[in-house]
Amino acid sequence: MKKTILSILTLAIFQVGFGQNDYKKLPALGIHFFANDFETAKEIRANGLSSVIKNKQYTKGKRLSPGIAVSYIQGLSEHVDFAATLSGSIVNYDVPNGISDGKKEIFMEAAATANLKLLSDKYCINPFITGGVGAFRYKSSYGAFIPAGLGIQVKASDEVFFLLNSQYRIPVTDKAVYHFYHSIGVASSLTKKPEPITAPPPMPIVLDRDNDGVLDADDKCPDTPGIAALMGCPDRDGDGIADGDDKCPDVAGLAKYQGCPIPDTDGDGINDEMDKCPTDKGFARYQGCPIPDTDADGVNDEEDKCPSRPGPASNQGCPVIAKEVVDRINIAAKNIFFATGSTKLLPKSFKSLDEVATLLKADESLLISIDGHTDTTGKREKNMLLSEGRANSVKAYLLGKGITESRMTATGYGPDKAVASNKTAAGRAKNRRVEMNVRNF
Repeated sequence: MKKTILSILTLAIFQVGFGQNDYKKLPALGIHFFANDFETAKEIRANGLSSVIKNKQYTKGKRLSPGIAVSYIQGLSEHVDFAATLSGSIVNYDVPNGISDGKKEIFMEAAATANLKLLSDKYCINPFITGGVGAFRYKSSYGAFIPAGLGIQVKASDEVFFLLNSQYRIPVTDKAVYHFYHSIGVASSLTKKPEPITAPPPMPIVLDRDNDGVLDADDKCPDTPGIAALMGCPDRDGDGIADGDDKCPDVAGLAKYQGCPIPDTDGDGINDEMDKCPTDKGFARYQGCPIPDTDADGVNDEEDKCPSRPGPASNQGCPVIAKEVVDRINIAAKNIFFATGSTKLLPKSFKSLDEVATLLKADESLLISIDGHTDTTGKREKNMLLSEGRANSVKAYLLGKGITESRMTATGYGPDKAVASNKTAAGRAKNRRVEMNVRNF
């Protein structure tokens, strides 16, 4: 009877295993924790399955014999997996017709089974029936058995599966005994599922006469290599305007000037878009306009000392001071007198200085320089101070007559600018003087 069951299971494995190959499990390595149950099998053999269930005569967890197993699993077809399992546990195995010493020893089992799956591995939960052949070794005893049972496969991913299995192991040889084998484990594929090989689609036949990468159907210049951005037309100067539309095809420009650069009509180096005087040559600092001439006297403002008052270039753009005014001031300067060796003005100087004040008030543009001079008598340092003090005395008088200080400068030159010889009394008298020079810039 046992041999008949073994033959039937073996035939079923090979018949189903080499059937369909639509979806096979990749080779996988698994690790399992299991428990052997010898006691429940004895109770079933002695009293029957219904009695064991009714009276709860099955073995409790603490009396089970735990162990660990490794397995190699490979799909034979979409619904059949082959599994080779090697198990090890430490038990007190009652070998039939043998003498037990009550000591626990290593119990090794090897089984080759087929898992007949209800569904394919495409499904997350997959029940299966298992059956096959097995052998064991305990101490010096060997034997064979038939494993048969049920299990559930839970798919975690295409490469990882959890397996829950319960087998009833049927003895085939005299040394074997009936027992249950309950296991739980995980298996992971040793290789990844190969990607399906698909033939590339046939290359479409396209026409591109100028080989510029733009198909003739979309190419506005099909016989001249160009760029895709301009629909296949060339752009020699790279300004984004096709040569056929570019009036300056070799010089980069702008579309609003038909491909030409921004013009510079007056040739002053400032393009018309930035030039406020595009038809008159000018300078960048005046935004392309010529240097201005505010008073229109022919002297531009940069060279004009009086840019808001017209005057000739000979006077640096300032009005010419009337000769009469210059002469009257020069005469007044000759009538300025001081106390000997002092900076104090003598009263006989006041009339002349009043006239100077009147002339300066009459023309607010006039500026005056007051220069003090001495002869060489005495120490130079004292003469320098004396000349400067006398010039400042004249300035102070005019300031008192309403002439603003900003219009006057006072400088002492001491004996440095003699106009006559200091060897004679007459020469020294000429050198002791105050000069007044009027100007308008």
